[in-house]
Amino acid sequence: MGAASTPSSRQAEVWRRLAEVNDPELDEPITEMGFVERAELADDGSVDVDFRLPTYWCSPNFAFLMLDGVRNALDALSWRPAYRVKLHDHMFADEVNRGIEAGKAFGEIFSGLSGDSDLSALRETFRMKAFKRRQEAVLAGLRKLGLTDREILDMDLTALDIARFDAEEPARQKPRYRAALLDRFPERPAGEPAFVTWEGRHIPDAALGAYLAELRGVRINMEFNGALCRGLRHTRYKEVGMVDGEPTLVDFIMDRVRERQCGERSAQR
Repeated sequence: MGAASTPSSRQAEVWRRLAEVNDPELDEPITEMGFVERAELADDGSVDVDFRLPTYWCSPNFAFLMLDGVRNALDALSWRPAYRVKLHDHMFADEVNRGIEAGKAFGEIFSGLSGDSDLSALRETFRMKAFKRRQEAVLAGLRKLGLTDREILDMDLTALDIARFDAEEPARQKPRYRAALLDRFPERPAGEPAFVTWEGRHIPDAALGAYLAELRGVRINMEFNGALCRGLRHTRYKEVGMVDGEPTLVDFIMDRVRERQCGERSAQR
């Protein structure tokens, strides 16, 4: 058996693929959110995944989008295994798991539960929010490097690729923003500006501050939902205190209060 097909390498590939699936509302990997309770290889090379959401009543649409992402991730595994995905502790867990066992596609299962067989508009909304959150982190990071607004908005993808950040968040979000930009505008020439609105409009230099304020609102809403989601998960499964250094909801609120106070002081200068 070659090194590329050892059980340990296959197990690592499973988790790597699952880490590419995001919670659509939060734009965070489902593995980091703790939604994947178990992902293991069976002796025959098949894969078992146990999936658990933070509340019993999580939206069926959100559950569908994540489970559909899990299915796509498992379909992309290099050795093309059979797999079993089981949803736990959700109000529609029985219906979902029966449907999966019957070989139904997730779309067939969830269309009856959610009352909406076309989730394209919801997917597009979450793509837009992820685009804006990632873009805000990169723009703010470039400002902290000392670049002027004009220098930032004149950057093309080549210049963006060269930029190096000291702060963790802009460094993490830079490749994610780049991917979101090219997903949104797949034919975009490399020499075109790296920063445009979701609609593809040019951002004037003088308007960057106001534009960043709009993006900041999107990011704060997503961060709040993420902190709330983590708090609900920790409470539901009797996890006490900090887990892997994750902030509590109180930490999040205090951080936002301090951020607002700093913004108000800056505006008064």
